Amino acid sequence: MELDFFFQQLITGLSNGMIIALIAIGYTMVYGIIELINFAHGDLFMLGAFLALTVVGAFGLDAWAGGGTWMGVLLLLACSAVFCAGLNWTIERVAYRPLRASGKLSLLVSAIGASFILVNLGLFWGGLPMEVFAGGVAAAAPKDFPPLVPNTNLLGADSLVQLTPKDLLVFGVTLPLMLGLTWIVTRTRLGKAMRATAQNPIAARLMGIDTDRVIGATFLIGGALGGFASVIYALYNNTISFQMGYRAGMDAFTAAVLGGIGSMPGAVAGALVIGLVRAMSDGYLETRWTNTIVFGILVLILIFRPSGLLGSRAKEKV
Repeated sequence: MELDFFFQQLITGLSNGMIIALIAIGYTMVYGIIELINFAHGDLFMLGAFLALTVVGAFGLDAWAGGGTWMGVLLLLACSAVFCAGLNWTIERVAYRPLRASGKLSLLVSAIGASFILVNLGLFWGGLPMEVFAGGVAAAAPKDFPPLVPNTNLLGADSLVQLTPKDLLVFGVTLPLMLGLTWIVTRTRLGKAMRATAQNPIAARLMGIDTDRVIGATFLIGGALGGFASVIYALYNNTISFQMGYRAGMDAFTAAVLGGIGSMPGAVAGALVIGLVRAMSDGYLETRWTNTIVFGILVLILIFRPSGLLGSRAKEKV
């Protein structure tokens, strides 16, 4: 019985950790190149979920059955990824790029401002007069996301451990995305340009690399990952709200710092640690202690290894 419960919490922790990892990679990619903590990234993730719910209502995806359900899921993934990628690129182009030479503080304030704008956009979006938004009568209330993916237990009705198609969806989407991103960063010209820009943007520019284009591509990729994560989160939890970006953003940022901000493998490792710690704390202790334990671990890691779990020790650029 105890072993079954442990495996159940393990599955839950890994699934949530993989979702956090997709968001955390967006944070760490941007920080690795321009050393900006993009606080608007979590709220971008929130808007991706709201767009997915809008698409569900507009096309009636909740009425699709059989193979059409999975076609609907692919449609949601594509729409949210394109939307979040374009929105993230636009924010960088309009709000961040003009201030890039003004110093890190100006960029940080700009990111906080962009976050507030996206949160309020989500609040207004929640009042959309559609059935999936409850007619728009309670804009600030959480929204139910239709259970497009079945919640049946793949291990059998008698099994005490629940492994559902939702869990497989999380791994089936996130693992190929991470492998694809790793290939882009390590094997393509764009990835080489990203690494050069992250190491020394001035030298990269002198070598003929269009650093503005590289930074824009980074925001596009990070935004797309946030869009994928928003759909997976909505399908996995079946509830979204205009404030969900704050919680998800805090978990993702903490994961990036815990693993070593600027390191993509570190972001994934940190996200899995947070997902597992949250699941085990919720299961074996009280939920009210979960945040204390997560941030307590973060503090201990940063005390004894300031660069994070997989971060490299590097001198601060001046």
